[in-house]
Amino acid sequence: MTNGHMDIVARAARVVDHLIVAVAANAGKGPLFTLKERVAMAELEMAELAQSIGASIEVRSFDTLLVDFTAQCGANLIVRGLRAVSDFEYEFQMAGMNARLSPDIETIFLMASERCQFISSRFVKEIGRLGGDISQFVSPRVKAQLDEKFGFSA
Repeated sequence: MTNGHMDIVARAARVVDHLIVAVAANAGKGPLFTLKERVAMAELEMAELAQSIGASIEVRSFDTLLVDFTAQCGANLIVRGLRAVSDFEYEFQMAGMNARLSPDIETIFLMASERCQFISSRFVKEIGRLGGDISQFVSPRVKAQLDEKFGFSA
């Protein structure tokens, strides 16, 4: 979970009464951490964020279609973050498909804050794997977990 993710979550939490941060199984992507580890990391980060901004934030995992998960949660809104125009085409297509699958669920896009527009979890992992300093891109807790995963001492 990067500072970019945290930026979008904090801003989304200001426009809804209760925010569910959905952690996808994404087994096909070969994630660095297991689903259980990613949920645990997200729960710690979200608890701290929720307390600091006075928001209601919950973390849940899913391994279904996002629109099905959204409906199961009783929600009607999907919030997606955009860093650059290059993100928009993919997200626009996804929002269109989701609207066809579940017309009652809306998708809104939040542009990343200027300070977070360049942060990519893929790049953060690569920099961390190669021993680079990722402290400006993730929280100290996430950095420690990445360092441990890559075999670096804290």
